[in-house]
Parts: sequence; C-alpha cells; structure tokens
Amino acid sequence: MAATAQHSPILDLFRALRPNQWTKNGILLAAFMFGYWDASQQVTLVPSLMRIIPGVALFCLASSSIYLMNDVRDRAADRAHPTKRFRPIAAGKVNVPTALVASLLLILFVIAGAWVLDPRFLGVVLAYLLLQIVYSLLLKRIALVDVFVIACGFVLRAIAGAIAASVTISPWLLLCTFLLALFLALCKRRHEKTILAGDNGEHRASLDQYDTQLLNQLIAVVSSATIVSYALYTLWPDTVEKFGTSMLGFTIPFVMFGIFRYLDLVYRHEKGERPERILLTDIPLLTTIFLYGVAVIAIFLVQARIN
Repeated sequence: MAATAQHSPILDLFRALRPNQWTKNGILLAAFMFGYWDASQQVTLVPSLMRIIPGVALFCLASSSIYLMNDVRDRAADRAHPTKRFRPIAAGKVNVPTALVASLLLILFVIAGAWVLDPRFLGVVLAYLLLQIVYSLLLKRIALVDVFVIACGFVLRAIAGAIAASVTISPWLLLCTFLLALFLALCKRRHEKTILAGDNGEHRASLDQYDTQLLNQLIAVVSSATIVSYALYTLWPDTVEKFGTSMLGFTIPFVMFGIFRYLDLVYRHEKGERPERILLTDIPLLTTIFLYGVAVIAIFLVQARIN
C-alpha cells in the first residue's frame, strides 16, 4: 500500500512540478519587505500580503509549467544524468501527453490569475514565460547567455513582486538580485562542469563551451560585485534617506559570510548543482539568512521607535 501511494500518478505529477524549487520565487517578497519600511511609500501590511501571496503562488505555477515543458524536451539527456534520471518524466512515471497538458493548463490558469491580480503583473508573467520558453528551446545551449537569462528571470520575479505589493522597486534591489542570481548560476555551471567531466555536452549543450578556469574567474568577479553593490546600496544617501538610518550597513557582514559560505560549499565540498536545496539544508547558511532577517527587522524597528 505504501509503495502504491508513493508512486501514484498524482504524486508523480506533483513531483514533476519540482515544488522544491518554488523557494526561488521567494524573491517576490523582497520589494514588499523593504518597501514596507520605506517612509516614502505607503504600504499597508494586510492588503499588500493579500496581493503578494497570490502573486508568489502564480509564479510558482508558472515556473512549474516551464519545468514540465523543459523536462519533456530534455527527457533523453536526463536519463543519462546521474541525478536527473530520477525525475518523473525522465523515469517514465509521467508520460509526455500528461505533462504537456498539465503545462498548458497551468499556463492558462496563471494568465487568468495574473490578469485578475493586476494587468501589469500579467505583463511581467508573460515576459517571464516567453523568456523561459526561448531559453528552453534555444538560449540554454549558448554559454554565458544561459546564465544571464537565468539571472534575468530572477529580476522579473523581483519586478513582479513590486507590482503585486504596489511598491516602487529600487534599482539597487534589481542590481543585487541580478548579480546574486548570476553568481548562483555560475556556481551551478561550474559544479556541472566538474561532476560531468567528459560527458558535458550529453547533459547540457552549453557546458562544452565553458572552461573551468574561466568559470572560477567569473564567479570571483560576480561574487565581489554582489558584495560591493549591496554595501553601496545600504550606505547610499537615497537609501539612508528612505529608511531614515545608515545602520543597514551593519548587515553587510551577513551578506559577505553567506557568499563566503556558499563558495566554500562549491569549491571545498563540491556542491552547487542545486542552490535551492543548499539554501534549505545547509545549517550555516540558514543561520546566516535568519540572522540577516532578524538584523534588518531590528534595525527598522529601532528606527521606527526613534521616529
């Protein structure tokens, strides 16, 4: 009975949606979290949450629709991959027609829901879907372009979150989001290049165009740029004026430690293929993220009491 339930068609289809990767859509909350404490914006907690939470859910379903399409297209290559071969479509637990129908239904539902939420939100969702479809069909095969597309997908998520929460998004937030996503994507490519040595092209076409030394240099450049950009953001005069404090600079060490820890996992522990899993399972990273959140909230609360 347990085995039957474990391999039920509904459960297999749910696994094909890759719910473990829905954490990526948490970036939609970023604009709301900072906009709520911005004195220049009038953001009310409950109404904003009632808009942003459905927005996050819609983006989760939108990303899942793309995962289904992508897994259908790559099912042959996934069967030769050490871990991707266990994906439901590659393993034959979800057939191709079922996956494609589910993907289409999800896209239609997301479009309808996004229109109800906000026509501008729908515009961002459509841009995201189009970008991901082109990525799946073509751009994922082109080195460097593939990681830039991934980063742009996170920027679109951040913009969608700002629209859903009815806040004005900071260009600094977009820049930091882009750089952090680019950093994670480059680390993932390096890990794939390392563990799939000799069979790169069979698993991901763009890997043959990458060089490990180049990836190491790019990771160093982007990780440094991410830290510097965040530091400049926290100490920028406009940021200090918006939040009424320069104490956000005290959160810089948390960002630095988080990136250093991730680099340690990539280079010393040979991890990095699944950033969403690392961010949810690595205790030092989880602790750093928690302490960062506590520090930000504490700074804003202290400043609110002063005012």
